[in-house]
Amino acid sequence: MTEQSNWHKLGNVEALKKKPLQQLEINRTKIALIYRNGNFTAISGVCNHAGGPLGDGRIEGDYVVCPWHYYKFHTETGKGEPGFEDDRVPSYPVKIENDFVWIDLTAGTSRHKLHHPPHPLTRPLERAPGPLRIVGISTTVMDVRNPRVSTSELLLEEALKHGAECGYETRLQKIRELQFRHCEGFYSKSSHACTWPCSITQMDTNDQLDRIYEDIIYWADVMLIATPIRWGSASSLYYKMAERFNCIQNQITLRNNQLIRDKVAGFIITGGQDNVQSVAGHLMGFFSELGFHLPPFPFIAHSLGWSMENMEHNVRYVQKSHALAEAAKELLDRCVDLSGALVEASSPYKIHHRAGRKAYDAEKHHDK
Repeated sequence: MTEQSNWHKLGNVEALKKKPLQQLEINRTKIALIYRNGNFTAISGVCNHAGGPLGDGRIEGDYVVCPWHYYKFHTETGKGEPGFEDDRVPSYPVKIENDFVWIDLTAGTSRHKLHHPPHPLTRPLERAPGPLRIVGISTTVMDVRNPRVSTSELLLEEALKHGAECGYETRLQKIRELQFRHCEGFYSKSSHACTWPCSITQMDTNDQLDRIYEDIIYWADVMLIATPIRWGSASSLYYKMAERFNCIQNQITLRNNQLIRDKVAGFIITGGQDNVQSVAGHLMGFFSELGFHLPPFPFIAHSLGWSMENMEHNVRYVQKSHALAEAAKELLDRCVDLSGALVEASSPYKIHHRAGRKAYDAEKHHDK
């Protein structure tokens, strides 16, 4: 081999054939080395989508499946799966000499990324002119075909009705009516695997959580979250939704990209059990970490307490309670007062570099 040769020794054949797929790095070039049907092949170890390590994925038929978001590339040609052949990663010549595997880092084929129009959730953060806008998000779990009374939703509807009467635009989102996948833990694979927009939103056209992203990031000035108390916690549906908001907070950590700006959050919490302060504490801590502002007294709550779980009485009490209805309206008023001040003062927006428990530059903190 000449000094100008770009061939590099990878290792002993017997050692390398023990793994059907492995990620290697040679002179800063990341390679996915494949051993299949008695032959070695190699393609780039960098996925076209978000840079995932293809060599850490899996083999599925003739394709390497990226471990981050499951994009597929042919084990020999690097081409995408059927229908996406033009979305390809480089492939590299491989040979065996004297029981050693060699690779030519001069790629046999080039990388080509298919053009995709920008996702609607990537547009600039601009508030459209108009009156204050309020989105109410109900997280009560129930069978949509067999509805029951939700006390937290009752109070949320009172607040939104009051807002409409005051001339504000309002929307009610019932999370139980939306089809969306749970968070699949992309962040646990790599912080860079948790993307904005959410990887699930990008990949699954049937995933409807984009409606909530749209409302809380672009449309609404005020967000009211309503949740029942379930065994001392917020509803399971609330947590399913909240986990999918990790992509919002992760943008602050990795990109200094604060998506929630000059927005206000308030909370309505009801239940047959106590633990109001714990549920409220979680809600306030979580949404303030996303960038929401909290008004004075940012939540209202009602609970019968641990020793009085007479739920029929509880529903009737909330339905007839003038005090709770007024409290819901007053919560909205407090949120609107703060929101109006923020909207009026917003020009231009100041980025608050990284926040809360993730107040560091993730790129500078690596295990040694």
